[in-house]
Amino acid sequence: MTTPITAPSPGTPAKRNKVEQAKADFCGLDLQPRLAELGQAGWESLDEATLTIHLKWLGIFFRPVTPGRFMVRLRLPNGLIQASQLEVLAEVLDRCGDHGSADITTRQNLQLRGLLLEDMAPLVAAMEAVGLTSRQSGHDNPRNITGNPLAGIDPEEFVDTRPLVDAIQEALLGPDGPRNLPRKFNVAVGGAPDSFLLHNDLAFLPAYRGDELGFTVMVGGFFSAQRNELAIPLGVWLRGDQLPEFSLAVLRHYERQGDRTNRNKTRLMYLIDALGLERYRSEVLGTYGEFAGAAAAAAVPGHDGSHLVDRAPRDICGVHGQKQEGLHWVGLHVPMGRLEAADMVELARLAREHGTGELRLSESQNVLIAHVPQGQLEALLEEPLLERFQVTPGPLQAEAVSCTGNRYCSFALIPTKSTAQAVVDELEQRLELPHGVRTHWTGCPNACGQPYMGEIGLMGAKARLEGQMVEAVKIFLDGSMAGDPRLGEVHETPVPLSQLPDVLEALLVERFGARRRTQPL
Repeated sequence: MTTPITAPSPGTPAKRNKVEQAKADFCGLDLQPRLAELGQAGWESLDEATLTIHLKWLGIFFRPVTPGRFMVRLRLPNGLIQASQLEVLAEVLDRCGDHGSADITTRQNLQLRGLLLEDMAPLVAAMEAVGLTSRQSGHDNPRNITGNPLAGIDPEEFVDTRPLVDAIQEALLGPDGPRNLPRKFNVAVGGAPDSFLLHNDLAFLPAYRGDELGFTVMVGGFFSAQRNELAIPLGVWLRGDQLPEFSLAVLRHYERQGDRTNRNKTRLMYLIDALGLERYRSEVLGTYGEFAGAAAAAAVPGHDGSHLVDRAPRDICGVHGQKQEGLHWVGLHVPMGRLEAADMVELARLAREHGTGELRLSESQNVLIAHVPQGQLEALLEEPLLERFQVTPGPLQAEAVSCTGNRYCSFALIPTKSTAQAVVDELEQRLELPHGVRTHWTGCPNACGQPYMGEIGLMGAKARLEGQMVEAVKIFLDGSMAGDPRLGEVHETPVPLSQLPDVLEALLVERFGARRRTQPL
């Protein structure tokens, strides 16, 4: 058992910006015992720091575009959720009426929308009762830890990422875990040939050292309005049992050494740039020694960064045989990742009646039902919900990823989800495509929808049309999540939304082998 380390208060008062001062005043986790009191007082009684910063340590987000209605972001390590857990969340949203909904995120997670502040204390208690938490899911904290959505059932996996992801989360949220990072931090564990994870600050990719399977370590990936980078090899190799303490060391070092003077330059890659990779690696290994012991840190072998990932992530939709004989997973397309309470109740029922009650969420914002016996497949495929959550969606539908958009986010410049759905629907009416094309839609340069990862990326913008400023998108092309990953680059100056279907139709024909239908569907 390691001794908890108290992080020094970062920076000096003279250097603290507004956010750092608020964090130095007290930790948002201390608000949990007071949630009922805060709810009774009402959101308008809260000071700005509590409302917009401290509550995020509990996963509670004030949304300026829906004042009085809050969002709660969960933690679902590796994207796993049980039917009984989903039903609890659905009941909470159902009480919100038309305001309530949930979004599957690009981190295999759920965000609940439309809640009132007085809902928070009973929600937290209800979640804890079924093994769920929203702890440290927002602001300057480690976000939901992702892994192979098919972990444990994947015939092609090298390693089951579920116990590794769980162990990392336990370490990061435990007594030694960080409480005051310079900025948010993304961690992921790969376990299959298609585990593209280089957009994370810290990614562990399966790799051999001799005959032993372990993980190479990649660091520094991130997207922002200022800069976008893929993670680079740290130059070390770890066994699976070393990942939790090594993750803890990386975050502890970042908490101590990360720049806190300019929030636009505080992601991990900026620290790596400042120190240089060799010095950064040496310092992280030194911090690892505080948790694992100096001898263990000194014995960590070097590695060239080669790994077993060599293709883009699979489309999880469809019926697929599991590694367990006679069992299947059934992947369902959730249009733009948006769920209503009734949808969640039905998904829970289908998972329980046709499987074991287990569901998985993917980074493509879709859901799969696991452990479906052969004898249950026909009945499952005839369920009415699958008319909307299709098992075989169109080639643009299946891999269309979208951020929240301006319905809920004050940064977004366009209604991302509704625009994406309408454009994708229209294009599939017009075109025949020989294969799927992954599109990523985001409402603003903060890139929550990860436009640089899509074969086609679209970012909300404004454009002038007939003398008026109108909603538009910038188009990015050639992002790849295959064996030789690369970020997409700007292809078009902002295109007005009214012109977007025609522009994308031409791109799909010219670059992706689409053919125009003689008669639109």
